[in-house]
Amino acid sequence: MPNILRIACGNGNCYLISHGKDAILVDTCREKYRQKVLDACGPFEVRLLVLTHGHINHMENAAFLSQALHIPVAMHRADLDLLEDNLKQSLSAHSMLGKIVLAASIKTFQTLKHVPAILPAVFLEDGDSLDSYGVPGIKIVGLPGHTNGSIGLDIAERDLIVGDALMNMFYPTVSMLYHNKAVMLESVRKIEALGPRTICFGHGKPVQNRKWM
Repeated sequence: MPNILRIACGNGNCYLISHGKDAILVDTCREKYRQKVLDACGPFEVRLLVLTHGHINHMENAAFLSQALHIPVAMHRADLDLLEDNLKQSLSAHSMLGKIVLAASIKTFQTLKHVPAILPAVFLEDGDSLDSYGVPGIKIVGLPGHTNGSIGLDIAERDLIVGDALMNMFYPTVSMLYHNKAVMLESVRKIEALGPRTICFGHGKPVQNRKWM
């Protein structure tokens, strides 16, 4: 059974999914946390870096960690445009708090031009297995809406890493930010339909799956 280590980096999270010595790293957080993430990887043979989506606060350290750990970067092809410009896919917010988060996010996105280029080597689709990377029982779940290429990782039908399809930045909720609201809500219904899971957010502490709408 895979183990999950949450690496809390300020208001963001990375995750190490391990099976024995083999591990998969999910997301990378901001630059100031790169050594913390690298140190967490130390005891493992990390085989792959998966990005849940292309926003800078999830991928800023991808080039550094890929090089340091000698591992490929994997993501959904639909978010490739975000690697060059996080503003390529517009974002909206559906609440006052969300609009505050959106304003801060856009300011952060404008710093992307200083991030080393990422060259993904693996492109993931809904239903893909990651068994070949040494950690059995992981299935990719397409969760578009926050971004076009947002994905999650269903781990042994027990835990679900959702990226920003859901958030627990202030309280557990449907993502406060979305590129396509209708598509995002379909992804939320997909999460609900998976049934009992520990939901592991890109932002905030894990909670149990529930009705989100």
